[in-house]
Amino acid sequence: MAEQDDEQREFDLGWADASEHKEPSARARMLAARWKENPPDPVPFRADPTPVRGSRPSSWLSTVLVLGCVAAVIVLLGWARMRSPY
Repeated sequence: MAEQDDEQREFDLGWADASEHKEPSARARMLAARWKENPPDPVPFRADPTPVRGSRPSSWLSTVLVLGCVAAVIVLLGWARMRSPY
């Protein structure tokens, strides 16, 4: 019976969650100490509103490229089937 009371006391999560003082994690303590000496730079919530143009191909170019590859594979498979004796 005493063993069961020990286990219940050891794993009583409701009691632990109801405690008034909660110790921060090791990572939180480390970041708090680091930021106390050297605070991080502010980071904007939203991305830059002006996207850079010209670094990516347009959607039409991508579509034409994919459809061209599909058409080339179809033609190649048809030609190979025509050339085979069976």
